Amino acid sequence: MIERQQVGRPRSEQARAAILHAVDDLVVESGYGAVTLKGIAERAGVSRQTIYRWWSTKAEILLEASAIDARQELQVPAHETPAEDVVAYLDALLAFLSTSDAGTAYRALVGEAQHDAKVAELLRDTDPVGQSAAEVIERALPGHEMRLPEATAELVGPVFFWVLSGRDPAELDTGRLAAAFLRNGPGVSRATAARRRGR
Repeated sequence: MIERQQVGRPRSEQARAAILHAVDDLVVESGYGAVTLKGIAERAGVSRQTIYRWWSTKAEILLEASAIDARQELQVPAHETPAEDVVAYLDALLAFLSTSDAGTAYRALVGEAQHDAKVAELLRDTDPVGQSAAEVIERALPGHEMRLPEATAELVGPVFFWVLSGRDPAELDTGRLAAAFLRNGPGVSRATAARRRGR
């Protein structure tokens, strides 16, 4: 699943890739809570000291593994219209969260972040979903006056709710979501919205 270029010392890169593969596999098989650094090391065929060369916690490993795949799976080429751009992104996000092993890992991190402040901080600093959404928003709405964090939440929030609440992904109308997102002025401040209504 994870593809990495061989750079630097081949053995080090092979060990690093094995660790990233191992954490993905273990989370899918056993769930986040059952994963330990010892288990990751055993699955990857490395020592725990090797893991500590690059990471301090299993959350850091899992986020890097998830982010590598998320950047590939959520990368949406430019389309002819903003609506097509946003629909394509929402379809990719829906597939990522509902069918991808990397999406399963990401969902595990989001769940852990609800009661672990350090994991929440990790996601705030390096959030592959937020980064991919921001790219699509800025491309679909160039020059639009908006607050990007709120706009990102408005774009991805409905898909997260749908998947995390156990609803059938096939029943989500991403075209309708995209149209509403583009129509309603995503991420616009209340003051700006009030000024627009007063015109």
